[in-house]
Amino acid sequence: MADPFLYDSGERTLYGCLGHEVQIEHIKAYVCRPSFFTDKAVIVVHDIFGWLFPDIRYIVDLIAGHGYITICPDFFKGTDPWKTTDHWADFADWMKNHDPTKVDREADVVLKYLKEQCGAKKIGIVGFSWGGMAVHHLMLKNPQLTAGVSLYGIIRDSEERYNLLNPTFFIFGEKDHTISYDQVSCCTGNKLKQYCKVAYKLKVYPGQVHGFAQLKPEDMKPDDKPYIEEARRDMIDWIKMFT
Repeated sequence: MADPFLYDSGERTLYGCLGHEVQIEHIKAYVCRPSFFTDKAVIVVHDIFGWLFPDIRYIVDLIAGHGYITICPDFFKGTDPWKTTDHWADFADWMKNHDPTKVDREADVVLKYLKEQCGAKKIGIVGFSWGGMAVHHLMLKNPQLTAGVSLYGIIRDSEERYNLLNPTFFIFGEKDHTISYDQVSCCTGNKLKQYCKVAYKLKVYPGQVHGFAQLKPEDMKPDDKPYIEEARRDMIDWIKMFT
């Protein structure tokens, strides 16, 4: 279990997973609970490195420390995640078999588990990179999710990508090589103003690169640390506001 007063924005010197693994129908998941009863939950959607990656489990523990039953399912359903030893020339083919818009069945399985087995009544969702795209997709499709935070991941090729069902926060790094500031403004920002009927927010963090918000303390550069902590506080505040 996670102590809600221990982590604040994520600072800790020693790190070990605080949660445990469970089997939910056809998928495995990592779950961490706060040290007190709550009927609020958050789903964390991993990036291309999968549900076993230590950085993503660190984020699960961090969110649980703020009072949420927090779960990171294996949205790859047992297939191999992307590995640092893989070749980027193969990435497009890998993505064809790991489509972030094909997560609806797994999301429904996890929502059912949280409601029936954990007593959750309000459920938010947070996702990073690949998981950010999945969050954007699910916030367009699944009204059971009361709030979403998409970190450096957006759906770019759907005409319906502005019709968010519930409050959604988009976090980007200024120096992200995968999503330029112009893409953020043109693909998401201006159109959301025009079409979105629920609360939304876009924020760009100065000098930050892709993946910045999920770094463990020992991996942070001193100049980046304030922005990393700010992004995490903003993420938690958005979830608390609506979940």
